[in-house]
Amino acid sequence: MQFLKFIQRKFGISAPRVMVRTHVPWYLRWLGLIVVGGLLFGIVVSTYDYGMDFAGFRQREADRTLEKFMEKINSQQNEIAELRSRVTNAERQMQIERATYGDLEKQVKSFANENATLKEDLAFFQSLMPASGRNDAVTINRFRLQQDTLPGEYRYRLLLVQTGQRLKEFQGSLQFILNIEQGDRKAVLTLPLEQDRSAKEYQLNFKFFQRIEGTFKIAPDAVVKGMQVRVFENGSNAPKLTQSVNIS
Repeated sequence: MQFLKFIQRKFGISAPRVMVRTHVPWYLRWLGLIVVGGLLFGIVVSTYDYGMDFAGFRQREADRTLEKFMEKINSQQNEIAELRSRVTNAERQMQIERATYGDLEKQVKSFANENATLKEDLAFFQSLMPASGRNDAVTINRFRLQQDTLPGEYRYRLLLVQTGQRLKEFQGSLQFILNIEQGDRKAVLTLPLEQDRSAKEYQLNFKFFQRIEGTFKIAPDAVVKGMQVRVFENGSNAPKLTQSVNIS
């Protein structure tokens, strides 16, 4: 009976529990300790950084950095503003110089035109002065031909001067020969037309000079490339003188 009781105590339900433990090598234990230590260190560093941020240390450092950036930005903006001001002043100076050069160019052209006009006036007045030993003659001065406002309309101007001793008045007529281009065709037109030969604007009667000015019309799509003026004296079928002008 005692033997049976001993067996039940050792191997029965009431027998003491046995714990089975797995054997862990020492290097794995150290590796685990290192990992746990690293995690703890990371937690400590994070906690420190959070404490620094919470205490305001990092905020002050960020404010100082931001202040430096703002100072640099303001300095660069001031430099940009100064450069823009310089560029604006340079552009204004260039505009002033261009305007000055333009005015000078206009003045030069005006002086050149005035000089040419003075030369023409000088030649005109010189032609009016009587010269001994010269026969009466007629000259054409200031012959101009230009296109008018309307298509196909042209305006002409010229000055006839009788030089020499001027013993009598010059009486005669004018005739114009026009070289016309209309598309691919070229033509010659004589003015005045047959029915207009007695028109007043083509008649000449002067002792010193006579200004001639008038207009004529051709087809709107035609272009005058050149014009010749002929001066006839009464009683003669041959022109006393001719002069041509080209239109560029």
